[in-house]
Amino acid sequence: MSSAEALPRRERVAATYADLEAVPSHLVAEILDGELVTHPRPAPKHAAAASCLGAELVDAFGRGRSGPGGWIILDEPELHLGSDVVVPDIAGWRRERLPTLPETAFIAVAPDWVCEVVSPSTERYDRGEKRLIYADAGVRHMWLLDPRAELLETFALVDGNWMVGTTMSGSDPVSAPPFDAISFPLSVLWPFGQQHAGSETQQNDH
Repeated sequence: MSSAEALPRRERVAATYADLEAVPSHLVAEILDGELVTHPRPAPKHAAAASCLGAELVDAFGRGRSGPGGWIILDEPELHLGSDVVVPDIAGWRRERLPTLPETAFIAVAPDWVCEVVSPSTERYDRGEKRLIYADAGVRHMWLLDPRAELLETFALVDGNWMVGTTMSGSDPVSAPPFDAISFPLSVLWPFGQQHAGSETQQNDH
């Protein structure tokens, strides 16, 4: 085998937390199935979609102002799930499972819900290794949000396997477990989308 060939996964030396800490701060670093994985910080459209979704859910389920409350919802928490270190775009815990936040820089309690905002650099992992890691850890609900396609896919864990739930696009109402106590249009997650940009152009023309 030449030195340029990749070692089979079983022969690789598993990445350590020290390897992760050595990654430059402008990159997001994770350890997935023993492999150190890095990718760039989110692009603006990606970050805007995650922020808008988080705002809707925190108001209703974190603060309990427009919904029932009862959750802790965090952006990009570092999760230690067994030997894996993952950083979902958003994660949520029912307060009875995580009544207080730990003093550590990471959380070792598996969330009840995660959302990954997929991008060209992360989609392979979001739909592959990370989805399997979340299932093995017992995460009950997973959403995949795609700002490029303006699409939201939802999944629920049933007997250790992900079952496909509702898929929303366009201006469809978002009302899916575990947050089906509220509803809001999916289009609010794209504040700089084509429809919004068209409205601004019309205003500038007057």
